Amino acid sequence: MHDMTAANLRSAFGGESQAHMRYLIWGEKAEKDGFPNVGRLFAAVAWAEQVHATNHFKTMKAVTGGFLVASGAEFGLGTTSENLEGAIRGENFEVDEMYPAYIATAQFQEEKQAVRSCQWAWEAEKTHAALYSRAKSSVDAGADPELGPIQVCAVCGYTVEGDIPDKCPVCNVGQDQFRTFA
Repeated sequence: MHDMTAANLRSAFGGESQAHMRYLIWGEKAEKDGFPNVGRLFAAVAWAEQVHATNHFKTMKAVTGGFLVASGAEFGLGTTSENLEGAIRGENFEVDEMYPAYIATAQFQEEKQAVRSCQWAWEAEKTHAALYSRAKSSVDAGADPELGPIQVCAVCGYTVEGDIPDKCPVCNVGQDQFRTFA
């Protein structure tokens, strides 16, 4: 694997790993603040971030050794609204800047597995940003958002509220590959 693609995947792994833990922490805070559906949303997206981190890690299976991993991350434990705002900023950074650059590099270096791993995460992050934005609007109005079951694809991390799609629109796996957060 080319050095630049490997460095990008390590950074993405670090960022997704941090997002996983941060969202679990923010989810606990949301539940304590009286927003159980926001807590469930954070838990579902945390699991999707774990799927992304796992995909990136497995894509680098031949890259071994110790590395310093640089990745941007939102920090702080604020109100549920503030935490949702941090989540939205983080997801939008990945959608607008990080993954497009990582995908372009992997494409240039003809690293097909890296392209796929980053492409899948990029598509899922778009859904996360939208779900968090919707939740923040409700929280800012003083209400827990009305959310049906949240479905997460175990293969690519695609996340959707409501019914499980017949096939994942990102990676094309069947319904049996979705985990439900109800």
